[in-house]
Amino acid sequence: MKRSEKEAVVAEVAAKTSRATAVYFADFSRMTVEEETNLRREFRKAGIEYTVAKNTLLKKALEQVSGYDAVFDKLSGPTGIAFTYDDVTAPARIIKKFSDKTGKFALKAAVLEKQVYDGSKLEQIAKMPSRKEIIASILGSLQSPIVGILGVLQAIPRDLVNVIDAIEKKKQAA
Repeated sequence: MKRSEKEAVVAEVAAKTSRATAVYFADFSRMTVEEETNLRREFRKAGIEYTVAKNTLLKKALEQVSGYDAVFDKLSGPTGIAFTYDDVTAPARIIKKFSDKTGKFALKAAVLEKQVYDGSKLEQIAKMPSRKEIIASILGSLQSPIVGILGVLQAIPRDLVNVIDAIEKKKQAA
């Protein structure tokens, strides 16, 4: 690899890292080409960028972005990097799925919004709800009292109609 190519890789990884809300570092060493292709396809469907780079180049790129110093000791052996810009937990779910399915893809470390997590936390990260799910649950919680008030307000005219109807039936019977 020429020096200019190495500089381009460092610049690209640094740019992606600085834009990303979460970066996942994984060991893909025992995966077959077919498994790697399937993994890339799943990442692409979820809007996640996945790349492979040499650890020395990764370290140089991460030195340019603050908050990634704790990851340096995890960068040994083949390293695949997943960058996400939206849902910080989506890569964890995909990595866990492939790890459970093949037993070959392992998380080394993850950096979610500048917080570093060890690879052993994959299970917990994968179970975390996405930002959209959290917002939906908050909106649902906010909406439920409004629905209750609307039910009460709609009950008043309905009950009034029922009372008038009952009085009319009572008068017709008498």
